[in-house]
Amino acid sequence: METPPVSTTGEKDISQPQQQWEKNLRENLDSVTQIRQQPRDPPTETLELGVNPDPASQILENTQGTEKLVAELEGDSHKSHGSTSQMPEALQASDLWYCPDGSFVKKIIIRGHGLDKPKLGSCCRVQALGFPFGSGPPEGWTELTMGVGPWREETWGELIEKCLESMCQGEEAELQLPGHSGPPVRLTLASFTQGRDSWELETSEKEALAREERARGTELFRAGNAEGAARCYGRALRLLLTLPPPGPPERTVLHANLAACQLLLGQPQLAAQSCDRVLEREPGHLKALYRRGVAQAALGNLEKATADLKKVLAIDPKNRAAQEELGKVVIQGKKQDAGLAQGLRKMFG
Repeated sequence: METPPVSTTGEKDISQPQQQWEKNLRENLDSVTQIRQQPRDPPTETLELGVNPDPASQILENTQGTEKLVAELEGDSHKSHGSTSQMPEALQASDLWYCPDGSFVKKIIIRGHGLDKPKLGSCCRVQALGFPFGSGPPEGWTELTMGVGPWREETWGELIEKCLESMCQGEEAELQLPGHSGPPVRLTLASFTQGRDSWELETSEKEALAREERARGTELFRAGNAEGAARCYGRALRLLLTLPPPGPPERTVLHANLAACQLLLGQPQLAAQSCDRVLEREPGHLKALYRRGVAQAALGNLEKATADLKKVLAIDPKNRAAQEELGKVVIQGKKQDAGLAQGLRKMFG
């Protein structure tokens, strides 16, 4: 074994006896040998949670909520596993899945088998526990068919369907939901039958399914269930968006109907975007112009709101809804101007 190099800093004590120097050298070498022979603690793996969410998450961003959920998952992991020496397997970044719309974060508890996942038409045998909503899925094991059935219209239905689309057979996972402080929801996928991706469907099949979703959405909207109707319209649009451009004209109606739901749900920004899709294809679409005007007024964009509502009245001068809304916008604009004038007087008075 080579002796360690002598440090070049400081002056060497040449008056030290040779015997003492050899004794110190032997002690140092013994210490090094003992250190090398000591058992080492297993290295602690760093939990990598900084996974970039799917780009689709930009559609409905929920960044703060997702970061909070990830922090909670990290804390739960440390609490449940205890010390590093007792941890059977460290949680990997791949064990976390971020739902693109930010509605939940999934943590895999038991990994599934294979690579296949449920698709449209797959009959899934599942068990769901711990849902915070008033009425969750049936207790115990139940069978749910992807893309089919009234269960998808429930508050928990869309959440389960989105999660199942990311699961493999035999997988068990915990879901952390924004604003839910209780224990995480647990979902287990025991088995599922073979289904089909939307791109595997014929054009006629997609259009037929979209018509069914639209009809069901209209029923829910008339019954006062704007949230359920929005889900139906959204699913219909996802089917039709896979068709080559320009796509069927029904897309225009679906976007207009979705905008009406979004206004009722207090989502004016999304409503304005849905109306934009309609007006790209039909610039004179009265309902889209009116709903975009209402959305812009809710967002405080009074000039844009006025422009849209005046377009409606130019086409249909007797449109009472547009007249009333334009009157509200005018009053809101006067209040805004008065407040601005008062602020300027205080600043320069």
